[in-house]
Order: sequence, then C-alpha cells, then structure tokens
Amino acid sequence: MVAKVITGKTIRGVLSYNENKVKKGTAACIKAEGFPVEANGLSFSDKLRTFLDYHILNTKVKTNAIHISLNFDQSDKLDRKKLETIATDYLSKIGFGDQPYLVYQHFDAAHPHIHLITTNIKIDGSRIDLHNIGRVRSEQARKAIEIEYGLVRAQRRKHEDQVMKPADLSKATYGKSETKRTISNIVNAITRSYKFTSIHELNAVLKQYNVIADRGKEGTLIHSRNGLRYSLIDKNGIPVGVPIKASSIYGRPTMARLSDQFELNDLLRAPHKERVRNIIDFFELNKRQTLDDLIKHLVSNGIYPVIRQNNDGRIYGITFIDNTTKCVFNGSDLGKQYSAQGILNRFESIQAVTQKSIPSLPSKEDYEPPNYIDNSRSKNELSEMLKDLTEVNLDHSNTPYELKRKRKRRGRSI
Repeated sequence: MVAKVITGKTIRGVLSYNENKVKKGTAACIKAEGFPVEANGLSFSDKLRTFLDYHILNTKVKTNAIHISLNFDQSDKLDRKKLETIATDYLSKIGFGDQPYLVYQHFDAAHPHIHLITTNIKIDGSRIDLHNIGRVRSEQARKAIEIEYGLVRAQRRKHEDQVMKPADLSKATYGKSETKRTISNIVNAITRSYKFTSIHELNAVLKQYNVIADRGKEGTLIHSRNGLRYSLIDKNGIPVGVPIKASSIYGRPTMARLSDQFELNDLLRAPHKERVRNIIDFFELNKRQTLDDLIKHLVSNGIYPVIRQNNDGRIYGITFIDNTTKCVFNGSDLGKQYSAQGILNRFESIQAVTQKSIPSLPSKEDYEPPNYIDNSRSKNELSEMLKDLTEVNLDHSNTPYELKRKRKRRGRSI
C-alpha cells in the first residue's frame, strides 16, 4: 500500500475534485463519518457545510484541509467493505479517527485506490498538528495496515520507487521492438510515476524515451474531438512509424483521463516546488559562471532542464523535470524569476553565453535526447556527468553565524 498525504488551505477544491469524479462515473463516495446522514444521502453542499462548520471554530488555522490517497497493488483483493474498514483504521492510526471524513473509491486506474477527505480542526476548536504527518504517522500506519490486512508491501517496490532516471527505462528505438507494446510500457510508467499538469509537461518527460504525445494541429479532426495519439520519435524529435491511439493503450491514457490527472497532479506537486527553487538559488549563491554550469548543477541534483529555443537561437522557455520527486514544472510555474528569461537575467554571466547551441545533458552512450547532445563533448565527460547524477552526495549543512551590532561611541562635545 502506498499512502500520499496532501495538506491544503481549501476544502472546497479537494471536495470538488472528488465530486467531479463521481459525476463522471469514475468514483463513488462510499463512506461518510461525522455527517448527519449516510454518504448516499449527502449533497455537495451538505458535505462542504459540515467541514466549514469545523473551520469556523478556529479561523486562525489556514491549513485545514487534508486529502489522502491510499493506493493498493493490483493483486490485492479488496471489496468496498474492506476498503471502508482500511480507511477507518488508517485515519484512526494517524490521529483523525474522531474527525469528520469522506471516503471515495476511484475506478479510473488499473490499481485499487481510495481518497480520504478530512480536516484537522477538532470539535472543540483546537487543531491536530500536521508536522511530519506523512513521514512519521502515515508511514507507521501504512506498515501496520499492510501486515494486518495481508496487503502487498510498498517496501518490496522500494527499488522501483527510487529516483527514476532516463536510463531506468529502455529507450525506444523504432524497428527494434513491437511499437505498441514499447509505447504502452513507457507511457504507463511515466503517467503512473510523474506529476505533470499539461501535455507539454508530459512530453518533456516522454521525449527522454523517444516517445511523444500528439493532439494534432488545430483544425484537424483529432484535435477537435479532443483525441490523443502516441508516436515514437527519432533522435531529431521527428515522429516515425504508425501512431498509436491513446484509447487502444492499456490504462487508456486519453486526454479526458489525463485532464483529470492534471488537476490532481497540480495538488500533488505543490509541496515539491520549493526544492527546485532552492537548488536554483543555491547555484546563484555559489556564483558559478555559465549556463553550462547551471545545467550541470541541476543534473547533479536529479533535475533535467529542457531548454527551448527558436530558430534564431534565442532561449524562450525552460521546463524542469525533477527525477527525485518525479515532478515536472515550467519555469514560470515556480515564479517569474525561475522562467527562462528570469534565470538569464539573474545570472549576469549567463547573458554573455552564446545561445546558438544548448549545453548538453548527461547521457549514456545510447541516450541521445533531441536538442540535448553537444557532439563536441567527449564520452568520458558525459559519463562523469552521469556519474554525478546517479551518485548525488550533497552537503546541505549550513555554517551558523551571528551578526552582532556594534555600538558607536559618541564623545562628549566640548
């Protein structure tokens, strides 16, 4: 079992996400605890009003919405009753057993999973501390429940859940394997693991494996019908072979399903923005000199930057793929100063760098993502950069210091 805990400041948004799933027929509210009637007798307003009644008891608490997803292995045999019991047991173990909560069973993925909504404001107006709720309380509850209910343990998949780098998936090569199976394997692995909020961000990850998602040009039939297809691409980013319809791939990663995933991913990736910002800011503090240095610094911290430039060589966009947290961010999503132009402005020396060629990213000999490789680099240098990525050993300690005010003595005037 894998548990993901998200804290937020708006219960309405979390509730709307799950209720929209119910309207589409891809989810069902299977349990309501602490509400006037059973789950099937509650309207959206009823559910929202109950949570707001708690929030008004302590308006000083801004982070008051808790959204938890419990994900189970496909081999776990779980009926509705057992899912309800697991949800109740889990919430009790993390200290939310007496809180009002809703349990939603989702049907839009191959594996069984439920979503829990609750609040940390108690009936007496006090609040439940959320510090380390995911790392400590949730982990302890997860391990206990896996044993009690005989579930597949998440620890067995620990190796798979480590940082996924481009080398972890076999890079697709047209003609070497059956196209549909290759695309399906890559697309399913990426859509399950990474948190992206648009087709553009999804493609930033997929292109590392020679796959691209295509909506078609505006005005075409596939675009007007909100269709989606996946294709293999060559080293220059040009589609090759016959494209595969999203609806024919296992898991059906269609635009309709991905659009729902975009909304949830936006919530899931939010806590990880600060990590990317801090890594970029740390580069500036070190006062390195070039754009190439910035890319090496990002890569050494598990972040692949996808830099976009026009035909004149001007850099106009940047996307960050954090292979540690498996989150994808456009630079502008992190803040204006983290956009392509913002970064160029922040690092004075970068402005002097010739922008006609993009500095290369680390690669194994068989890994040549389009627009990344600078053929002037030696294989040894690329190997060293890859080694840096796969063996990150940063020292985040800070040397404490204290600034003391010195009082200036004033002599008496004579």
